[in-house]
Amino acid sequence: MKRIFFAALLFVAFSSASFSREFVAEGKTYTTMGDYKIKLADKPVTLNGVQLKAYIITYENSPLEVKVAIMKDKKCKNYIVLSDKLSIEYVCNGDYFGVQKLGKSFEKDGILTSDGALNKSEYFHQRLIAQGKQEEIEATQLIAVYFPLLVKDELTTSR
Repeated sequence: MKRIFFAALLFVAFSSASFSREFVAEGKTYTTMGDYKIKLADKPVTLNGVQLKAYIITYENSPLEVKVAIMKDKKCKNYIVLSDKLSIEYVCNGDYFGVQKLGKSFEKDGILTSDGALNKSEYFHQRLIAQGKQEEIEATQLIAVYFPLLVKDELTTSR
């Protein structure tokens, strides 16, 4: 009986480990949301009929879960950031990395940037976050740190 129980326990442990998301990175946000963790999403995100690689960002002190879908462009990668509170795009053009509102091409998927949920002063501060081309993980880490400041909410506006 003990062997059967032990075998079942091992099976459950290995099965649950295979279904968990792959850990990518972690760090500090310096906001009340606390530290962040980035994991590879289990499934790709479909936008404009295209399946895109995605990451999931979670925060230590918040239930907010953020999906970051990666769109490859000619020069660089663009990052579509989706959450229950705010959706926005971080763009890279080879010269700089910064935020911009989502374009009209995403409207057919029902994704818009809500001006009511957007901290406009922080939005203008984030138009240029870093110069040059950013690697995918580094860009996702920058998004994890800067995105909470864009959400108009008392929990996220302190530094």
